[in-house]
Amino acid sequence: MTTTTARSRATGRVTLADVARAAGVSPITVSRALRGERAVDVELVARVQAAVSKLGYVPDPAARALASRHSSHVAVLIPMLSNALFVDLLEAVQSTLRTAGYQTLMAVTHYNASEEESLLREQLLHRPAGLLVTGLERSDATRQLIFQSGVPCVHLMEASGNPGVYSVGFSQQDASADMTRHLLQKGRKRIAFAGAQLDSRTLQRLNGYRAEMRNAGLQDARLEWLNPTPSSLALGGQMFEQIMSQQPPVEAIFFGNDDLAQGALLAALRMKIKVPKQVAIAGFNDLTGSDQMLPPLTTVRTPRADIGTAAAGMLIRLMKGETVATPCVDVGYELVVRGST
Repeated sequence: MTTTTARSRATGRVTLADVARAAGVSPITVSRALRGERAVDVELVARVQAAVSKLGYVPDPAARALASRHSSHVAVLIPMLSNALFVDLLEAVQSTLRTAGYQTLMAVTHYNASEEESLLREQLLHRPAGLLVTGLERSDATRQLIFQSGVPCVHLMEASGNPGVYSVGFSQQDASADMTRHLLQKGRKRIAFAGAQLDSRTLQRLNGYRAEMRNAGLQDARLEWLNPTPSSLALGGQMFEQIMSQQPPVEAIFFGNDDLAQGALLAALRMKIKVPKQVAIAGFNDLTGSDQMLPPLTTVRTPRADIGTAAAGMLIRLMKGETVATPCVDVGYELVVRGST
C-alpha cells in the first residue's frame, strides 16, 4: 500500500492519485489536465474528467497552493455585513474574482483596528493571492503587515493619491460637501449633521459638511449629532426626535447614512412632522428603499458595485504581475435629489 493510498483511506478523501489510477494515467497528467494545459491529449483529458466525475474528486486548494506556491483565494476584509452597502460591494467582488478563477475568503473587522490586525494575520497564514481591504485608515502594525507580506493589495471605498497605494473609491468629503451645498441652496441655514458608527468615512463626511457650513458662516458645533453606536433605522428615529427638540429648531438634517435618514422619515410620519416643509432630510449611499420612502429620500448615490468590480479587476492584474497604469481610480458619486429636500 502506498503512502498516498493509506492517507486517502485514512481521511476518506479522494486524492489526485486515486483519479490517476482510475483514469490509467500518471498523477502529473491528471494535474496538467485539470489545469487545462493544451499539451495533454484530448483523449487523456476525457479519461481524467470521467474519473473525476465518477469518484467525486474535489481539488485541495491548500495542497495546490503549497505545490505551486500560488493560492487561488483572495482575502477580503470589510467592516460590517449588517450594512447593505457592503453586501453590494461583496457581490461585485466575488462575481469578478470567480470569473477569473479566484475564490473569496471574507473577514469582518467590526470597525475595530485590533480585530482587523488579528484577522489579517490569520488570513496571511493561508497565503492569499491578493488582499482587498476597506478604506485607507488602519493601524501602523496592520499597514506594515500588508507591506511586508508582499501580497498585492487594493483599498476599497476611498481614493488615495499616495504612491504605491492601489485604491478604488471616491471622495467621501467632496460628496458630503455637495449635499450640504444643496441644502444651503434650498435656503436652509440651520442644517444639522447626524452621524453614527463614527468610522473614518463618516468623519470624512462630517468634515465635508463642516467645510461648507464654515464657508457659509453658519458652522455651529451644537448642530453636530454624533453617536458611536452602529447605524440603523431605530437609531435614526431616535436621533431625529432628539434633534427636533432642539431650540431654535433646525431647518434640515443631513444624515451620514441612509438607514439613519430612513428611520428619521418614519419618525417624522409618527410625529406628524411635514418633510420637507418643516424640516428637510437627506442621507448618504442611496440604500435599498430610499426611493420608496414618504417622501422619497434625497441622498448621495455611491457606486458600490462599480467599486467592487473595478477593485477586483485591478487586483487580478496585480496578482498576474501586470502593470496597473492607474493605481488610484475615482469612480465618483451622484447627488440624487428627491422629495425629502
